[in-house]
Amino acid sequence: MDFGGLTIGVREGVIVLITLVAAYIVVVLLRMLGLRRARTSAGQPAVPPVVSPEGQSPVPDPLPRAARPVEIPEDGPVAPASLSDLRVSQRTEELERQRLEQEVFQLRDEVDTLRGEVAALRQDMLQELAHLQAAQAVSPIYGDAMQMAAAGYEPAVIAERCGIARAEAELVVALAKSQER
Repeated sequence: MDFGGLTIGVREGVIVLITLVAAYIVVVLLRMLGLRRARTSAGQPAVPPVVSPEGQSPVPDPLPRAARPVEIPEDGPVAPASLSDLRVSQRTEELERQRLEQEVFQLRDEVDTLRGEVAALRQDMLQELAHLQAAQAVSPIYGDAMQMAAAGYEPAVIAERCGIARAEAELVVALAKSQER
């Protein structure tokens, strides 16, 4: 493809795709690490509110309420006021766990899909590379014939279009097939 004088080929496309997948995986891993840290730091005090540089008014806390570490008093956890509060708390935790499990499942599915796409692009890139190598390994006179042979054309068609003898076209086809192996 040509974008305003910038030529982008299959190789560059694959590199960009791989870079995007790697960045996505890093973001997912960082989010998972953050969740693990939030769980392990449950015994530590909550994050204090962020204060503006002038020190006048507090800036709203960027963390959502569910992502903040829980503050546990030094004398141990506080018992819920009633059984219904305990049930609501357990239900909330269960819903959050289910949401996180669903998100992890979705992310794994997306990663599997991206892996399949990268594998298909890699296969296409390797085929394109083989065609280019085949074309470079032959005399310039037979370059077009070699490309046609690599694409799967019959010797008669190659001989007719390239203006070479049929025996030469058959040799070019045999050479292309031997290089594919």
